[in-house]
Amino acid sequence: MEFVIGGILLIIALMIVGLILRRKIYDEVDRLEEWKMSIMSRNVTAELGKIKQLNLLGETQDKFESWKDAWDEIVAQVLPDMEEDLLDVEELANRFNIPQAKKRLQLIEQSLQEIDHKIDQLLEDVDRLLDSEKHTKEQVELLAPDIKELKKYLLHNRVQFGKAELFFESKLTQLEKKLDSYHELEDGGNYIAAQTMVEEVKQTFAELENKISVFPELYRKSNKMLPEQMNELLREMKMMAEEGLRVEQFGFEKELRQYDKVLKQTIINLEQGELIDVDETLVQMEERLNEMVLMLEKEEKSKSIVENEFPKLKVKVEELKEAYIVLKQEIAELQETYYIESPDLELFLSIEKWLEKIQNQFEQMEKDYEEKATHHVDLKDRIDGIREEMEELEKAQVEFYEKIKDLRKDEIEAKEKIGRLKRQLVATNKKLMKSNIPGIPSTILNLLEESTDKCEVVLKNLYKHPLDMGRVQHSLDEAYKAVSHFTEQTEMLLDQARLVEVAIQYGNRYRTTHPEINGSLIEAEKLFRDYKYEKALEVCVKGLEEVNPYAMKKIEQLDEHYQQMLS
Repeated sequence: MEFVIGGILLIIALMIVGLILRRKIYDEVDRLEEWKMSIMSRNVTAELGKIKQLNLLGETQDKFESWKDAWDEIVAQVLPDMEEDLLDVEELANRFNIPQAKKRLQLIEQSLQEIDHKIDQLLEDVDRLLDSEKHTKEQVELLAPDIKELKKYLLHNRVQFGKAELFFESKLTQLEKKLDSYHELEDGGNYIAAQTMVEEVKQTFAELENKISVFPELYRKSNKMLPEQMNELLREMKMMAEEGLRVEQFGFEKELRQYDKVLKQTIINLEQGELIDVDETLVQMEERLNEMVLMLEKEEKSKSIVENEFPKLKVKVEELKEAYIVLKQEIAELQETYYIESPDLELFLSIEKWLEKIQNQFEQMEKDYEEKATHHVDLKDRIDGIREEMEELEKAQVEFYEKIKDLRKDEIEAKEKIGRLKRQLVATNKKLMKSNIPGIPSTILNLLEESTDKCEVVLKNLYKHPLDMGRVQHSLDEAYKAVSHFTEQTEMLLDQARLVEVAIQYGNRYRTTHPEINGSLIEAEKLFRDYKYEKALEVCVKGLEEVNPYAMKKIEQLDEHYQQMLS
């Protein structure tokens, strides 16, 4: 029983779903039917009727018939067939063949989209044809007077155009004839072809108008201005050469001959209406001519500078050679007494090569100057370069000479320093010997011996031949460190010994009242007699601080008092 009820319910559910799906198919058929009707109601026939206002010949007639046939096919064949397709879809839905019905609906919708697009394209083409007729008329009405006006301008200014006036007039006449053919195309119904032709005329006219506007200036430069400038330049060069200026070395005459050929060809091109790259060529030529003028002016100024500076430079080169010879002799004499380090000798050799290079440069320049092998601008630049190098070389020579002279100065200073160190060593030793200390620790004696030995090394290096000041300076530094250390240690030793004596004297007052201090004082006295002054001070002060925490401060005050009394 349960299976029967379940089966009945399933059948009912399927029937409900089928009815819903069928209802959707019906709704979709209604939508497409409305779409189809909207296409049929589009005002295509009226739009096509506007074309009848034009000349229905040639291209226009072909297009009109093609568009009319396309619309008739849509209205009379495609859409009626689609009506039958929609009825078939409803029939499929009635039989609950939902999948097949959906498939047919998709095909119908795709067809309607294609028809809509086709009609849109058709109407767009119709509008373009109608607009082209109107737009072309407007363009012709504007172009015709502009062409006449430009021909009139050429006629009134023919002097500025030379032979090119005939070329431009011929081109404008061709445009007029081509523009006149517009009426023939229009009368033949070829409106699109007429529009294309008028656009071509418009573009060609704009190019001609631009050429005509820039032509006079280009022609004036090529035919008059630049040739005159070149001739003037040649006259100036001839005069300058007669005055002794070396203008021929610039090679300008060859360039100007080449420019003359370029200008003649440029004029031919201009007269034939070829203006491409002409402006750029003329600008480059103008710039180069201006450069030539500046170079000639520079040559004129450079001549007087060279004639004035060349003798001075020659004298200066000789002075540098003489200074070098003196320096070389000085070094030879110094090498007999002093040891000159390799870097310094290498520096001297580089000065020698530097001078040789300057001499070679000057000799070559002198040769070119006398043989007139180059212009004065080049000679001036070379003079400036050599003078700059000579100044640097002279500076290097002076610095090197001062450095060499410092060897003697360093020797004197080294002797004075070792003398002071020896006196300091003797004075410290005397002070040590005169002191009342029981004896001198071995460390101090070793420092004395070391300091004495290092001072002897300095003296030995000072009397060597050749004298190596680098070695002298090094040994002098070692001696200074040794003597300074010996002096410091000696002063410290004497201070410690003196403080031990003061501390023991100060501690004597506590021997009877504080027996525990007696042991520390006895030990300190023993260490004092054994030359162990630092340790003796430490033991003594430590014992006294058990009685008086400020013992060390008191000892220092007593020592200061005794020192003042002695002084």
